[in-house]
Amino acid sequence: FVQSLQSFALRSDSKSPSCAQKSCSRSAAPTPPKRRNSVLWSEMLDVNTKESLSTKEIKRQEAIYEMSRGEQDLIEDLKLARKAYHDPMLKLSIMSEEELTHIFGDLDSYIPLHEDLLASLGEATKPDGTVEQIGPILVKWLPRLHAYKGYCSNQLAAKALLDQKKQDRRVQDFLQRCLESPFSRKLDLWSFLDIPRSRLVKYPLLLKEILRHTPKDHPDIQILEEAISIIQGVLSDINLKKGESECQYYIDKLEYLDEKQKDPRIEGSKALLCHGELKNKNGHKLYVFLFQDVLVLTRPVTRNERQAFQVYRQPIPVQELLLEDLQDGDVKMGGSFRGAFGNSDKAKNIFRVRFQEPGPGQSHTLQANDVFHKQQWVNCIRSAVAPFQRNAPAPELTELPELSEESEENDPSVPNIRAQRRQSGISEMELDESAAECGSVLDSEEAKGVKSHRTSAGHRKSREKQLSGKRKETLV
Repeated sequence: FVQSLQSFALRSDSKSPSCAQKSCSRSAAPTPPKRRNSVLWSEMLDVNTKESLSTKEIKRQEAIYEMSRGEQDLIEDLKLARKAYHDPMLKLSIMSEEELTHIFGDLDSYIPLHEDLLASLGEATKPDGTVEQIGPILVKWLPRLHAYKGYCSNQLAAKALLDQKKQDRRVQDFLQRCLESPFSRKLDLWSFLDIPRSRLVKYPLLLKEILRHTPKDHPDIQILEEAISIIQGVLSDINLKKGESECQYYIDKLEYLDEKQKDPRIEGSKALLCHGELKNKNGHKLYVFLFQDVLVLTRPVTRNERQAFQVYRQPIPVQELLLEDLQDGDVKMGGSFRGAFGNSDKAKNIFRVRFQEPGPGQSHTLQANDVFHKQQWVNCIRSAVAPFQRNAPAPELTELPELSEESEENDPSVPNIRAQRRQSGISEMELDESAAECGSVLDSEEAKGVKSHRTSAGHRKSREKQLSGKRKETLV
């Protein structure tokens, strides 16, 4: 690590004539493993002690040792993040102190927290290497993990800033050199910054494993069950706070071309149920946000090398939202989906969202990257609108008028968004078409209009034969 740091420092010094010949050369090093060498607890026991323990007790001690060893590894990684990344980048002025504080947060302040648990486990370990009772230690220590609320809530913004700073060649070069050094174990900086979060979600699994191998008459039984309940409560609180922070992060990045697009339900949102990339019927990328009370379609743009989201058309309140699950293939209704999604003969993984009483530009047919991501979106939207459906009055036995999703360029009643964008000097940002997940990034596409009917239970049987052989339509 010291050699790598010195090499980078010399390379960064433009006054050094020997830099290019001596310090900048990168020697090929053997690929280090991503995982540390691990030793089982039972492998460290002498023969007599091992023979005196039952198989169940050995497994219990193995689980306790795994928790102890994990704490030790976590402490080492937190110290490494400070020593190998934070301090050198500050010393070499690769990033400002403010930027590093934003990215690293109070990461090193959690070291004493885990050292306390490790010390308590050490004190409870008997000379033969066994731990008689771990429950009281955990019940006392686990509530302290609430300290991670702020760190986990800031992760989204920290990751965004780190990705932005990677565009700086000095940052990129430093991180690449660290990645190639043995101390990193081929893990990038974000892997180290994300280690505390991944450790938090492992605690319930570790506790359940210890409990599974604890005898029914052991004094730890009830206390371990209490400890599991405590950690689940801690994680629930952290997730809630993290969700609110993520929700506010994206709300702050929304841009409005028209004041009419501003909906108080957006600003008042505390939960982001689903968000990700989809495509509209013209093949343009949209980034869609499903907040708990409103669906917002946006276009990703860049502002001073930072990502932003320009609101596209009018947000749809969840209580006014209708979802149509469209079947793959052509759909007859004043046109066809055929050819609307590139060279494919059939439009796949499509669904439509619209107002209950849509006007021009208020119905959107979207396409997901694959059937899995489409189903995630459909399920998420259905869950959001379900409470409003239960409270809604029974629908009238009348059919909805036919819908026509005209091109935005040809519809004079729809605001010319592109013209407004050109006037304001807005540029679109192309995002990678990566697979995504509900709550992160999803891909899809928008297609042409279809005829939609609302049928009552009394009419459904009479229309089954008419609908058979055609597409299956689910209207939520």
